Amino acid sequence: MDVKQRESSAIAVTKRNKRREKWILNGWCWLFLSMSVIFYILFQGYPIICSIQYSLLDWSGLTSNATFVGIQNYVELIHDELFWNAFFNSFKYTAMIVPLELAVSLFLAYMLNNELLKGRSIYRTMFFIPVVTTASVVGIIMIFLLGVQGPLNHLLMAFHLVKSPINFLGNAKYAMPTLVLISLWKDCGTYMIYWLAGLQGVSKDVYEAATVDGATRAQTFFHIVLPLIAPVGGIIAILCAINSLKVFDIVKTMTEGGPFYATDVIATYVYRSAFSSEIGMPRLGYASAAALLFGVTVIVIGAVLNIVKANLNRKRVG
Repeated sequence: MDVKQRESSAIAVTKRNKRREKWILNGWCWLFLSMSVIFYILFQGYPIICSIQYSLLDWSGLTSNATFVGIQNYVELIHDELFWNAFFNSFKYTAMIVPLELAVSLFLAYMLNNELLKGRSIYRTMFFIPVVTTASVVGIIMIFLLGVQGPLNHLLMAFHLVKSPINFLGNAKYAMPTLVLISLWKDCGTYMIYWLAGLQGVSKDVYEAATVDGATRAQTFFHIVLPLIAPVGGIIAILCAINSLKVFDIVKTMTEGGPFYATDVIATYVYRSAFSSEIGMPRLGYASAAALLFGVTVIVIGAVLNIVKANLNRKRVG
């Protein structure tokens, strides 16, 4: 009995020590996470709660008094043609930019992942520099380059490619594609880094085996590498789509939603409604309702994309 009691006592002490170690480990984890949680609550959670409150008010944001109107702002939004124009422009922009960014960034990543390429670190840096460049600076420079009297039009005219200067940002036909190409140049480096992380997870043995079997570099990519990095690609596609739906800075700097609202997206619409006086007194409550309505749409789309990605991964594994 004494032996059994000592054994059970030792087991109990061991369990208590393991629980104590677990609690200490969890405590340290929460301690390191606490600052992130606090900053999230202050700069993300609290503003979201305030936006929900403001969306139910008729308030300019400039006065101390506000009128509670319930869902009237949302009802007005449903009948606002400019809101729906900005809403669909956001998705139009996303539909144009996402395939381009995914394809171009993957191509660059695959080329720069080649260990035989000399100076690949320099090339990676060159392609990533636009990412860390301020969007307002990029916008100002591009306005100069793409202006009617800008260098690009002078080159096109000099080589007789066009008969008259093209107003890239002032023509509704060219404004959106121009913004897409500039955003592609600026943001492509981010997704290139993501693709590089996925490609570097592919074993070198895979490439060696494909070479031994006589596969070309293109065949190796499409039939071997691409299926292996498909799960990573799904995550990159979701991030790219969500970031594209939130575009603001480059549009605000270059076109401010013009010409004739051809490039107006939800972010510029909300900014104009909440802070600009060009349409009269600012309407912070109305802008909050617009932002929340679009935000819910983005959340739903993100959830659907995650479900689709999970189903595809499940079928792939099965």
